[in-house]
Amino acid sequence: MKHFHQSPTTYVQDVMLNVENLQRSIDFYTKIIGFILLEQTESQAVFSANGQTPLLTIVQPQNINPKQHRTTGLYHFALLLPSRADLGSILHHFIDNSVRLQGASDHLVSEAIYLADPDGNGIEIYRDRPAEEWNWNGPEVEMASIALDVEDLLKEGHDIKWDGLPKKTVMGHIHLHVAELKDTEQFYTQGLGFEVVTRYGAQALFMSTERYHHHIGLNTWNGVGAPAPEENSVGLEWFSLAYSSEKSKLAAVDRLTSLGYIVEVLDGQHFVQDPSGNNIKLV
Repeated sequence: MKHFHQSPTTYVQDVMLNVENLQRSIDFYTKIIGFILLEQTESQAVFSANGQTPLLTIVQPQNINPKQHRTTGLYHFALLLPSRADLGSILHHFIDNSVRLQGASDHLVSEAIYLADPDGNGIEIYRDRPAEEWNWNGPEVEMASIALDVEDLLKEGHDIKWDGLPKKTVMGHIHLHVAELKDTEQFYTQGLGFEVVTRYGAQALFMSTERYHHHIGLNTWNGVGAPAPEENSVGLEWFSLAYSSEKSKLAAVDRLTSLGYIVEVLDGQHFVQDPSGNNIKLV
């Protein structure tokens, strides 16, 4: 099966979030989600699934503002598990620990469970169906949101003892609230090099490279013209996009610059903001 989260694909590599209480979030991400804590300072913690590769960094800024509603920013980040049995196993773990879930859906291409961290940052945990089973209609992949067969999923995960996130867990995709879709689509396609694979009317777009079902979701469900959150608010600080080479990353920088976007270099890293103020690190 093709792997959509390594070269030559451009994919979401890791995510950084602002949180109100660092220790509370460390407890949640280790005990409930099952991350390994890689490193910790007074104001920051880095998490991994395999003990080596960072997938999530959380920061408690000084003068942190609580999560703001009806703004642009994170809808959810999505952790992709290696197998359906792994998804069933973590669902058993959530039930055993009385974790409050926000939903569970069968998206045809995948099966997903939704929840939030203690600050209200959205999280999806999912498994992909084999790519051969996805239904493509030309350039668009068929996706839906139908009821997840929870009983069958629990049966499949019954024999796997939950022991944290599987080592092969990756950051599967990110889904963002944006202020509008026209300029945003141009930014992600012409600038960053993604292709639209699904549209939900005039409200949401899903994009990928190498015919994945989506590496990036974008929606205007918080309102067209939604403002960006205040600095130091709970929520997304940045997410990174991994390019296959330095050359392809710099080609994206050139395209963004030619479209009029400002790409900043901070500590040797390239950063750019999408039209809605979402920060992206290009690696």
